[in-house]
Amino acid sequence: MDLVPLIHSSPFYELTALVVLAAVIGFVGLLLRQPMIVSFIAVGVLAGPSALDIVQSKENIELLSELGIALLLFLVGLKLDLKLVRSLGMVSLATGLGQVLFTSVIGFLIGLALGLDTITSLYVAVALTFSSTIIIVKLLSDKKEVDSLHGRIAIGFLIVQDLVVVLAMMVLSAFGIGAQGGADANVWLHIGTVLLYGLAMLVFVGLFIRYLATPLVGQVVHSPELLVTFAIGWAALLAALGSHLGFSKELGGLLAGVALASTPYREAIVSRLASLRDFLLLFFFIALGMHLDLGLLGAQLFPALVFSVFVLIGNPLIVLAIMGAMGYRKRTGFLAGLTVAQISEFSLIFMAMGLTLGHVNAEALGLVTLVGLVTIALSVYMITYSHTLYAWLEPLLGVFEKRIPVRELAHHQGEQTLQPHDILLFGLGRYGNVLAETLRQHGFRVLGVDFNPDEVRQWQERGYEAIYGDACDPEFVGHLPLQGVKCVISALPQHAVSLTHENAHLMLLDALHRQHYAGKIAIALQQSNDAEDVDRLKRRGADLIFQPFHDAAAQAAEQLKALLATKE
Repeated sequence: MDLVPLIHSSPFYELTALVVLAAVIGFVGLLLRQPMIVSFIAVGVLAGPSALDIVQSKENIELLSELGIALLLFLVGLKLDLKLVRSLGMVSLATGLGQVLFTSVIGFLIGLALGLDTITSLYVAVALTFSSTIIIVKLLSDKKEVDSLHGRIAIGFLIVQDLVVVLAMMVLSAFGIGAQGGADANVWLHIGTVLLYGLAMLVFVGLFIRYLATPLVGQVVHSPELLVTFAIGWAALLAALGSHLGFSKELGGLLAGVALASTPYREAIVSRLASLRDFLLLFFFIALGMHLDLGLLGAQLFPALVFSVFVLIGNPLIVLAIMGAMGYRKRTGFLAGLTVAQISEFSLIFMAMGLTLGHVNAEALGLVTLVGLVTIALSVYMITYSHTLYAWLEPLLGVFEKRIPVRELAHHQGEQTLQPHDILLFGLGRYGNVLAETLRQHGFRVLGVDFNPDEVRQWQERGYEAIYGDACDPEFVGHLPLQGVKCVISALPQHAVSLTHENAHLMLLDALHRQHYAGKIAIALQQSNDAEDVDRLKRRGADLIFQPFHDAAAQAAEQLKALLATKE
């Protein structure tokens, strides 16, 4: 039975086939210990017109892809507060623009040397400057390196690249408009209008952060379901607004995240949307596969390999050199440099625009497509195993590091002024409040976590540090600052009498073990439990068990005993 006509007969059947194919390829990739993004790329190629040709409802796939991209950049924006932008703005700007300039010039010369004409060489060179923010952020998120120094710098210069992408797209589309209208003035009018809209949107986001963000989200978080809906709607709204005003959906989604980054609820939003982000990004790779015509690739093999080697090696080296000259360690520069060792999906869009305008031919598009396949696939492995790769190459990288990396030392000294928390306390109820107050009086630095936004707000109003989040959510626990924490205390209310897999204490213990937390763990049981339950908690990793009612009764009995002894 030929399944292809059946799959094409209904968009639902088509979607089912794509998800099943992704699950099968993903499982095979898991057995082969391959990064999941490689499996996603394989799904996109297999589902495309050059292989199984499953995709017919292209508009639906594009829609899901665009929503996934907006959501991904929204979650990135949640990690970018204004202090981070100020501290890393210079290195991000210098590295981003330096890499773009280097890649453009050298890529243009390589194109001429390979026999490409001047216009095609220029197009290919510019296309090679774009790195895939989507793929890099996904990899950094999977490795939990978004908050690392090299991760922050990489995201910074990827944003700079995105701005260059937007500018390049604006220029090309404006030339298309100008050609149709027959007036060069239309080009500059279009660019000026978009820049003005961008400035207006930045002002809007700034006012939102200042006056609305925290109180608005503080009301929304009372309903976890509404929080998810609000976050998706907000990300999609600003992405759509950005697209409508002439700059990319990616930058709109990023600004949506930045607008909420100052709220105490951002980690909860990240954890609740992470799985949805991963699912929707599958359609980004399927949409990418729809545009790949493997039939154009055969004659472009040698020049594609030359350009691929240049992107895989040249781009990281220039980032390493720039960051080394600015005073960063070779390790930081190397890990950040690996993030530009591939080209972007925008490279294909850029070439397709050139093809539409008649500036380049289909062979040039095929060349960049093949470079994209090679560099994306290989760079995934380079980033996934970046620390191992650095250990191999470290002896050769000394030339890229100053004797005293002053800028990185200054950065770390600034971070050291922010002392890590000694104690992480889950549950800010009556017992948790008294416990935290006593610990603070003894000089311990306590970070409180609670699922009740009112408790979090009250703590913050008293000058204490607290964040909103669900202790039973492993994704949320994975985003907590566990490094340096000496003890985690769970003062969560127990809603069930018996200990089951849904018990909050057990779920928190499991989540901490997944993060390889090595400190002490204490649990305060809010109701009476028998010895077997206490033993079970200790077997799962609890170092200390508090039983407030039992402990209070025992202490009261001792005080009564002492009182009666004095009467005698």
